[in-house]
Amino acid sequence: MAAAHIAKHLGGDGRPGSPRPERYKPWMDVGFGDAVLYSGALLAIAAALSGVMRGTVLSISVLSVATGLILAEAGAIHIHGSDAAVVHLFLLALIVTLFSDGLFVERELLVLHWGPVARALVIALPLTLGLLSLAAKLLFPELDWGEAFLLGSVLCATDPVVTSAVVTSQRVPASVRHALNLESGLNDGLALPFVLFFIILASPGGDAGSEAVKLLGEAAFGAVLGFALGRAAGRLTHHLPGGGIVRRYEGIYALGVGLLAYGLADVTIGNGLIAAFVCGISLAVAEHDIAEDFVVFSENVSSILQVLTFLAFGGLIVSTGYHADIPLLAAFIAFALLIARPVAIGISFLRAGLPAPHRGFIAWFGPKGVAGILFAELVLTSDAGHRNLIFETAAFVILASILVHGLTDTVGAKWIERRVSAANR
Repeated sequence: MAAAHIAKHLGGDGRPGSPRPERYKPWMDVGFGDAVLYSGALLAIAAALSGVMRGTVLSISVLSVATGLILAEAGAIHIHGSDAAVVHLFLLALIVTLFSDGLFVERELLVLHWGPVARALVIALPLTLGLLSLAAKLLFPELDWGEAFLLGSVLCATDPVVTSAVVTSQRVPASVRHALNLESGLNDGLALPFVLFFIILASPGGDAGSEAVKLLGEAAFGAVLGFALGRAAGRLTHHLPGGGIVRRYEGIYALGVGLLAYGLADVTIGNGLIAAFVCGISLAVAEHDIAEDFVVFSENVSSILQVLTFLAFGGLIVSTGYHADIPLLAAFIAFALLIARPVAIGISFLRAGLPAPHRGFIAWFGPKGVAGILFAELVLTSDAGHRNLIFETAAFVILASILVHGLTDTVGAKWIERRVSAANR
C-alpha cells in the first residue's frame, strides 16, 4: 500500500529521517494568507503568460521551479521534505496526473503501439536503474551497493507531469506521444516497489526477501483493482437514473473514480499509483465519452497541482542544499540525463521497427519529476544509511532534468516534426 509505506517511512512517531536545522520550517509556518498570496500570484502569472510560453523554450514547470527557488532564497517560504502537507501535495499531483494520462490512452493505439512501451518498461527501466546505480557507486564510494541501487531506483522513472507538454503536442507523432504517455504513467507505479525494497535493503535489520514478495503482490493487485473498477464505472454510466450524468459533472465523476481506485488499493493490499493509472485506461475503454469530456477539467486540475508542486520543490532545493563534492554531482547529473536513459532505450529498442527520429526522441525525453521528488522524500525520512546524500543528489538531478527537459520540449517537438516531414517527402 503506497500511502501506508509512505506514512511508515515518514515516521509515525514524528521523528524525521535526518536532522532538521533551525532554519527549516514547515511550509505552513509561512501563514495561510502568505501561502495563498504566493500560490495565487504564480497561478495567475503562469496562466497569463501561457500564450507567450507556447511555442517557446519556456515552460510552466521551469517558471514554477524558478519561483520557488527565488522565494526560498529570499526567505519568503521555508519548505522541508518531511512535512506531511508537502508530501501529500506531491502525491496528489502524481495520482491525478497518472489517472489523467491513463484516461487519454486511446484503445487502438494501446493495442497497436504496445511493443515500444513494453520494451521501455521491461528492459529500459531496470537497465536505467542498473546504470544509474553503477554510476552512483563509482562516483560516491561512501554508498554501499544497497544505497547505490536506492539512488538508482529513485531516478529511474520518467515523469508524466513534465512530459504533459510533449504528449499533447500534435507535432509529435501519435505513436511516440502515446509510448511516452504509457511509459511515464506505468513506470512511476512500477518504480515504487523498487524504491521501498531498496529502502529496506539499505536500512539496518530490514527483511528484503519477504518485503519483495509483498510489494510484487501489491503491484499486481493494484492493476487488477484499477482495471475492474474502471470498467465497472464506465459501464455504470449507461444505467444511471435520470438520463445519466449531467455533462458538466462527467469530469468530476471521472476524477472521483480515479481517486477511489487509489484509495481502495491503498487501504487494502494494492499499489494505489498503478491502480489509478490502470483505472484511467479501463474507464476510457469502457466509456470513451468520459475521456473526451474530462480533457479540459483534467488539464485545469493537473496544471494547478503542477504549478504548486514545482513551486514547493524549488523551495525544497534551497532548504536542503548540497553538502558533498560538486564536480561529482555534476558528473552524475550528466550521466543520468545524457547516458543512462539514452543507452537503455537504445538497447531496448533494438529491432523495434521504429524510425530513428522516433527512437532518438523517446531516448532523450525521459524527464524526472514528481515521482522522483516523492521517492526522494521517502529516502530522506527513512532509516537508510547516507539518506541525506541520496536525497540531495536525487533532488539536484531532478532539478536539472526539469530545467533541461522543460526548456527542450518545444524544441524537440519541432525537431521531430521536421525529421518526420523530411522522411515523408
